[in-house]
Amino acid sequence: MTGSTGSDRADRSGEERDGPLILTEDERLLDDLLRLCAAAGALPEVGHGPPARRGAWEAAPLVIIGEDCADRLRGVGRREGVVLAGRDADDPALLRRAVAIGAERVLALPDGERWLVDRIADAVEGVGPPARTVGVIGGRGGAGASTLACALAVTAARTGAPALLVDGDPLGGGLDVLLGGEKEPGLRWPAFTESRGRVAGGVLAESLPRLHSLRVLSWDRAGEAAIPPEAMRAVLAAARRRGGVVVVDLPRRVDDAVAEALAQVDVGLLIVPAELRAVAAAQRVAAGVRPVLGDLRAVARGVPGPDPGLPPDEIARLLKLPLAGELGWDTGLVGDLARDVPPGAQPRGPLARFCAEFWRRVPVPSGPPPRQPGPAVGGPVLGAVRGGVRR
Repeated sequence: MTGSTGSDRADRSGEERDGPLILTEDERLLDDLLRLCAAAGALPEVGHGPPARRGAWEAAPLVIIGEDCADRLRGVGRREGVVLAGRDADDPALLRRAVAIGAERVLALPDGERWLVDRIADAVEGVGPPARTVGVIGGRGGAGASTLACALAVTAARTGAPALLVDGDPLGGGLDVLLGGEKEPGLRWPAFTESRGRVAGGVLAESLPRLHSLRVLSWDRAGEAAIPPEAMRAVLAAARRRGGVVVVDLPRRVDDAVAEALAQVDVGLLIVPAELRAVAAAQRVAAGVRPVLGDLRAVARGVPGPDPGLPPDEIARLLKLPLAGELGWDTGLVGDLARDVPPGAQPRGPLARFCAEFWRRVPVPSGPPPRQPGPAVGGPVLGAVRGGVRR
């Protein structure tokens, strides 16, 4: 039996297939590959030999060939993004078949399942630069970290880049409240606390509330407030794969979940009011953050009243951190929030000016990752995969 068909086990009426092209007559192997496609959130096209549908071979984001079909595909044109799947990656005959069809990988199941799920998801989602990820931390309580995080995300969204705001502080009250969207439909953190391994970036973003042109992952007002480290790692990795900008509002205490978040942050901003006690508190916060985050910068926030407080350069010197900038006291912020105007939305306000200048120095990636056929990482490299590691 030859030709490319839609498998009954993978059929979804009316839906376009966006997953890999699977070519095999091995029922057991096919069942395993369909299961892995489902885990990656992809709907494959299934065939049993050279594809009959014109363009199927070239258009598929990834082609997975069972070792039983390899010999029949020697005459098909070479392309990137071909994986040869079998049961024994050390079989010399399997390796010879891989070279003959131009496969980039030889995959042994079940050992290579985790690698293949990631590879399928990468191929379907597309490949591009990861999101510029900024973490915001208060030097003391009430420093304005949540407000600055919201303003940075709102400002980035105005550029047209995909922007995602993550509330990494379970006890902060919820960034959706600060943005006036606590009643907006969409998932909150409790829906993701069991997340492990791979989370699809596009699915994550589409499931979240959309507020002021950005996606927001916040907390609800019920249940236990905690983020397991594995969930933080999986969710932030998915957000970064989407491209654009990710802004994370983080608590001052570095626990295992916060350490996982900091490991994926490109630039950290420690916001410090221009007061000596605030600087003393921020020194302890910085001491906990520095071992995990390489690029930590100070933001000097103005204080109300006629006394300007400590000069920004002095704050940076005392903290032994580079100065990211000065954020003046915003007298109109409370009134804006009462009118459901999000932080940073007033273009002439101190917050908006600071954020615009920050994104000029730390450029926002220009757009989402492009979706294109071919391998997710690099070019064709023949190798055997066991347990997610190329041998």
